[in-house]
Amino acid sequence: MRVVVVGGSGNVGTAVLRRLAQDSTVTSLVAVARRTPRDRPPPPYDAATWVTCDIGAHDADVEVIDGLATAFAGADAVVHLAWAIQPSHDRARLRATNVVGARRVVRAAARAGVPHLVVASSVGAYAPSPGDHLRDESWPADGIRSSSYSVDKAAVETLLDRAVAHTSLVVARLRPALVFQRDAGHELARYFLGPAVPARLLDGHAPVLPWPRGLRLQAVHADDLADAFREAVVRQVSGAFNLAGPGVVRGPDVAALVAGARLREVPPGVARAALSAAWHARIVPVGPGWLDMAMAAPLLDTTRAERELDWRPARTGVAALHEAVQGIADGAGTASPPLRPRRR
Repeated sequence: MRVVVVGGSGNVGTAVLRRLAQDSTVTSLVAVARRTPRDRPPPPYDAATWVTCDIGAHDADVEVIDGLATAFAGADAVVHLAWAIQPSHDRARLRATNVVGARRVVRAAARAGVPHLVVASSVGAYAPSPGDHLRDESWPADGIRSSSYSVDKAAVETLLDRAVAHTSLVVARLRPALVFQRDAGHELARYFLGPAVPARLLDGHAPVLPWPRGLRLQAVHADDLADAFREAVVRQVSGAFNLAGPGVVRGPDVAALVAGARLREVPPGVARAALSAAWHARIVPVGPGWLDMAMAAPLLDTTRAERELDWRPARTGVAALHEAVQGIADGAGTASPPLRPRRR
């Protein structure tokens, strides 16, 4: 198979390249990214032929779609992973990469005659469902209005619905929970913590963990998620698939990792007000919409992935988070531009 991975340099892209590079089914691997690894990159980046393309480039519809269609020529499948989280204060730029970029990928795939498109969606695409009830893929993917991330994920879901209705593309959309791995440690710190939270505090040295009351999360290790992408590509499946590691991550689990089990629950409204003020003051890199999404997003029922992809994650959500926390504390990264630690 010839597989093209759009967004091959990021957190999930690195894991997907790592998985596909080991797969004899994949005989040709192309990776597309805005910032590509340098010449003669180390594994897993050396397994792919790299194409430089900014899918969200301003006023460049024709050029981007033409470039992508050329890169997609002869592909049996395109895996679309590219997504921007920062700069969080530049809403137009995020939408350009996330929504306009996805539209360009779909159009290029259709033009190139690609038979199968596999897209990274998210638990964040779903409509609110607080509480501990598990939701399957039939839950509405309408998003959470106060979260720009969620709004964009829901917009891409609508775009994919239209592609299914109006093109010959077979489309699979994978909806994972939070995705963690050690190699993304530096990137996670940069995107979500910023300089106001020293990474060393997360190595069990935080004096206390303030935790919004009622917040519960799921997580999946990037390598387990990559296994699901591999199965989706090789099996040529269609439709939506929820993906999360076993278990639910709660305040005591996180406090045990970062604060010696010292936990202080706070009202969600207080936590939101504090996060909003810090974000507007540019002290932290993510805004209150992320907390809104975390509080309201459903817990995922992964039965379909287990049944149709034979997917069996090797790590629990807490184990994936533990690895990421260690990676953040150590400043871990890779040779890929998004994951490369900055020199001090």
